[in-house]
Amino acid sequence: MAQSEGIQKAFIHFAADSSVILRGDRLLKGKEAIRLHYESVPAKGVKLEWTPDFADVSGSGDLGYTFGKYTFLKTDSTGHMIRSTGIFHTVWRRQPDGHWKFVWD
Repeated sequence: MAQSEGIQKAFIHFAADSSVILRGDRLLKGKEAIRLHYESVPAKGVKLEWTPDFADVSGSGDLGYTFGKYTFLKTDSTGHMIRSTGIFHTVWRRQPDGHWKFVWD
């Protein structure tokens, strides 16, 4: 979804109501805070690429996690591409309707 419909839409769609994300030095707590954050970030000229190196699910099937490398690409005001790379770690929880939403990213 991040590739086809945009980073903002994907993060909001897959966030659990009580999810928390770390962006820079800020913790954004709750889906509404995450939505407000992504609405304030320009959607054009950005791209997120990532590949999970590992994924696992608890024996009970209600929690899981993924981690791996990411690359975030952003075009600045002069048209220059800025590349930032790092490691991601996402914790997922199965929702009562059976869908998976992240609770930490």
